[in-house]
Amino acid sequence: MTLSGGFKVLSREGEHIPAIGLTITMKNNGKNTQDAYSLFEYSVPGGVNGPPLHTHTREDESFVCLAGKLEVTLGGEEFTIGFGDYLYLPRSVPHAFRNPYDEESRVISVVSPAGLEAYYQALSEMPPGPMDFTKVKAIMDDFGIEMDLPPGH
Repeated sequence: MTLSGGFKVLSREGEHIPAIGLTITMKNNGKNTQDAYSLFEYSVPGGVNGPPLHTHTREDESFVCLAGKLEVTLGGEEFTIGFGDYLYLPRSVPHAFRNPYDEESRVISVVSPAGLEAYYQALSEMPPGPMDFTKVKAIMDDFGIEMDLPPGH
């Protein structure tokens, strides 16, 4: 909905990008923000992990928890974020996130500068089934995201 040059996007609405077991809802993109940032809502079902430990070389991220809890590894430290908590994930610091709980977790992610829209779209085009770490790593490499393959992959 357009409002005086801006727009409003309701909760759980936006462009849905299903990727690696998550539902990623794009709320805003670089086209609208002159590439300053993009904004996503992650819905992480209970028992689901996000991507393996990885490092962004181009973007900073911020998480704000809307519901449930999310465990985050950031630079070798472990954090649990819950409703209303904010966590800053600077570029060049390895991180990963997971929801080991029964309840769905919902997180707003602000990514600056913009650009992860295309990364999430590429992940969404992977075939369903268990995560193919070799393919995930190849996609990450294309977007300046570094990941060491887990043992045995």
